[in-house]
Amino acid sequence: MRTVRLHLDRSWGRILMPALLLAGLGQTLPTAGAGPKLDLRLRSRVETAPASGQCQVVEKAEAWEPTQTAIIVCDMWDLHHCLNAVRRAKEMAPRMDQVLKLARERGVQIIHAPSGCMDAYKDHEARRRAIETPRSKSLPAEIGKWCYQIPAEEKGTYPIDQSNGGEDDDPAEHAAWAASLAKMGRNPKAPWKSQTELLTIVPETDLISDSGEEIWSVLEHRGIKNVVLLGVHLNMCVLGRPFGLRQMAKNGRNVVLMRDMTDTMYDPHSAPRVSHFAGTDLMVEHVEKFVCPTVTSDQLLGGTPARFQGDKRQHVVFVIAEDEYKTETTLPVFAAAQLGRNYHVSYVLGSTTERNDLPGLGILAVADTAVISVRRRVLPDPQLALIRAYVAGGKSLIGIRTASHAFAAAGNKPAPAGHTSWGAFDPEVLGGNYHGHHKAGEKVTVEPSPMETAHPIRQGVDATKLVGHGSLYKVSPLAKTATPLLVGTIPGEPSEPIAWVNAPASGGRVFYTSLGHVDDFADPQFNRLLRNAVDWTCGRGGPSVATTEPPVGVGSPGK
Repeated sequence: MRTVRLHLDRSWGRILMPALLLAGLGQTLPTAGAGPKLDLRLRSRVETAPASGQCQVVEKAEAWEPTQTAIIVCDMWDLHHCLNAVRRAKEMAPRMDQVLKLARERGVQIIHAPSGCMDAYKDHEARRRAIETPRSKSLPAEIGKWCYQIPAEEKGTYPIDQSNGGEDDDPAEHAAWAASLAKMGRNPKAPWKSQTELLTIVPETDLISDSGEEIWSVLEHRGIKNVVLLGVHLNMCVLGRPFGLRQMAKNGRNVVLMRDMTDTMYDPHSAPRVSHFAGTDLMVEHVEKFVCPTVTSDQLLGGTPARFQGDKRQHVVFVIAEDEYKTETTLPVFAAAQLGRNYHVSYVLGSTTERNDLPGLGILAVADTAVISVRRRVLPDPQLALIRAYVAGGKSLIGIRTASHAFAAAGNKPAPAGHTSWGAFDPEVLGGNYHGHHKAGEKVTVEPSPMETAHPIRQGVDATKLVGHGSLYKVSPLAKTATPLLVGTIPGEPSEPIAWVNAPASGGRVFYTSLGHVDDFADPQFNRLLRNAVDWTCGRGGPSVATTEPPVGVGSPGK
């Protein structure tokens, strides 16, 4: 992944940008004629049942008319009182400018909204045209004001504590930065005067405004019903400004957040005491649950989503497409409770309209571990090629239950034209030998395998307390490269391995378990087993202490 490294000179007076670009910018971008519509995948978190408190990750494909779409750039200021915020904004800006360039060429209206900086643009054509837009005769109530919460957010708990302002600077660096700002004649508490020069403003097409009433009038006057918000900071300005996500969502605009083109004001010393980047992930999850869907910049630019170079967390990608065990619900809950503090988590979800389609598999290129929970999806050839390339590259992998027949056609049916099955994924990669299952209804008694007593995945897992709630899979004999960790038994039938590790010819660490029934995820022993497997496949050597505390904070949705 390409990254941008940022440095400050000794005077702290200016930010120096090297020639490197953020992830994905070295790739060829689509031209203006590449397609009339914007093909987007909108990700949301949808409650599985009213008042259940459990959400499943859902992606919905939409094709937006560019001329009915606007991108609002929120508060990408030239300077900020938080030095680390400046660094991250500078890092985002080159890729963000590419997003704006491509969208502009396709006919999307670009609106620059550097709040409090309108004086810098009083003679700018883009500012003049925003002012001259006829004022809407049906302005929503309070569209000119900050919005601190919408009713949907009352259903959840705000995920981070931002009561201290969210600055995450080193104290000594922060003091030096404040002194440098003062020396420049800037107010150290509010030093912004304009938008960063790293973002292009095209006078002939773009608009400049920080007014909710002006921006709403522009949307109505130009027939714009779709809005993309990007910029900083998600937990404050992007959500709360008069033109922000909350106002757009509550007043009926089809609004999304570009989640890899934003940042938060969050100090890791505050609750829930996770890394800065994990705090941003929690805010994105909050938005997806209660405010609006999200998209990523690669959906326009190609490649993979952008990621800050300072985000050193290992990347776990969940690939989910099965209809039997509700892992689109259970795995995100597991990830939030067990992985959110230490890992970067992404999802690839089966299409809601086409069974044999897993859009977004390109993210595997930057995964450290892939968790496969898929059942009998015969993929288009390019998508299966991405899975094969991931495996061939010696990357680590975890298989959950139906992964043993993830890419195998049912009943040896021929694959559709342009699609290919991979029935050998089980023996070749997982080291298994799935050939059916015993009748449902019998709970599976679990015991440790005598073949491997000290494996890190077994550490802290009391197998005698573990019970399998799904039907026992018939998998014997395993491949010679596989080592059983746990064995399951039902009355009157021979025991079967239910968890093992494998050393495939391609390399990489592989773990598989036929556990994964929805009720298994309520068992702390199973959650510990799966968390240990993530740690082990990511090369951490041994298990971390798994947490049962949900990753939520005690913050207030204030400014």
